[in-house]
Amino acid sequence: MSQPAPREPSRFESFRDFYPFYLGEHRDAACRRLHVIGSALALVALAAALATQNPWLLPLLPPVGYGFAWVGHFAFEENRPAAFAYALWSLMGDRAMVAEVVAGRRPF
Repeated sequence: MSQPAPREPSRFESFRDFYPFYLGEHRDAACRRLHVIGSALALVALAAALATQNPWLLPLLPPVGYGFAWVGHFAFEENRPAAFAYALWSLMGDRAMVAEVVAGRRPF
């Protein structure tokens, strides 16, 4: 039986305090996979913008990166993305979680 996600405190003192909450909001493998896909595609769009020196590709970054992640939350986790309340720490959490998935330290 899975454990419930940690309860959200009214505020976090540090990213170290926030990250366990963030991970608790990403228990579903499909959600994590969508985060990895969205992050990878956002990096591809960034690389393409830099390589082609085309700034018109930059507006694709948020909808691609967040779009996949939000589908994961609404369709699989059935929770509200943490980015709605904790934008910067959620971005940091996403980068940390995706890095852990890519390194094999967190299930894909």
